[in-house]
Amino acid sequence: METRQRILEIATEQFARFGVRTVTMEDLARQAGISKKTIYQEFEDKKDLVKAVFAAILEEDQRKLSLILEQGDGVIEHLVQTSRMMRDRLTSINPLVIMEVQKYFPEAWKLFESFKDQTIQKDLVNVLELGKQLGYFREEIDSRILAKVRLNQITTAFDAKNFSDPEYNVLEEQLVIMDHFLHGIFTDKGRQAFFEQKDLLN
Repeated sequence: METRQRILEIATEQFARFGVRTVTMEDLARQAGISKKTIYQEFEDKKDLVKAVFAAILEEDQRKLSLILEQGDGVIEHLVQTSRMMRDRLTSINPLVIMEVQKYFPEAWKLFESFKDQTIQKDLVNVLELGKQLGYFREEIDSRILAKVRLNQITTAFDAKNFSDPEYNVLEEQLVIMDHFLHGIFTDKGRQAFFEQKDLLN
């Protein structure tokens, strides 16, 4: 494995577990078994490294979304798999990371904002339109408006104010919101197909 990729993988794992600010470049060098100088040969500074980590995560998520759409008719599989993707992502990352990146690493956070607006929204509109054509979603829904609604629901998870509440559970809240959203747009056919697909993947 090349040095840059190894640093990225270790940084991703360490940031997710302990937060971005806590983990130092010295910590990462020690974990990778290399000198700090070697890290700085690959990344200009910590901000550059954090941005690269975020870019790699988003690139992997985009790849997964593309693969999901290639399965079957793509609609129900997409809903189930993206729900699982979201669950895995939220359970594997320390909520502290989200707050820290927003506050201290704005360039990295801009990558997420761009991904949300350009990739996720476009993907959602396409899935909603296809679902309407296939009879899974109600014909009268406005796909563009609902895609924006869904994005707003997702981004509420990243509001720093939520994390000051000890009873706040980001995963539980997001799964409940997604379930409510889906059952508001499903036809009977879509609801049945969704439950059948969930049973197959569980």
